[in-house]
Amino acid sequence: MASIFTKIINREIPGHIVAENDNYIAFLDINPLVEGHVLVVPKQETDYIFDLKDDVLSGLHLFAKKVAKAIEKSVECKRIGVAVIGLEVPHVHIHLVPLNSMNDINFNKEKLNPSQDALENMASKIKSNIN
Repeated sequence: MASIFTKIINREIPGHIVAENDNYIAFLDINPLVEGHVLVVPKQETDYIFDLKDDVLSGLHLFAKKVAKAIEKSVECKRIGVAVIGLEVPHVHIHLVPLNSMNDINFNKEKLNPSQDALENMASKIKSNIN
């Protein structure tokens, strides 16, 4: 069965996409830890990050770097935190989280529940800063 991320990639369900190329896609987390929380995903559906081929893994990180730089220009933060947990959805994904404190990347805290308009505005802002 296709993961929820594959369904976003295939446009079967909506996603607030901020960047995309032939191999990778980045979209907003709909229940973010903080404003500007983005998920970076390889289009190839693989469950575990260390099962990716070396070129796919390195390409994923280079794509994530490009997205992180756009987030930095879009959200006031000290830096972008990176997390790979991999238990919540069986499809490799990197969390890019704008940080102003260590608590900003605490996955045990209550998630935000932004409106669709707020998500769309944030996605537009990040897209406009992708180089």
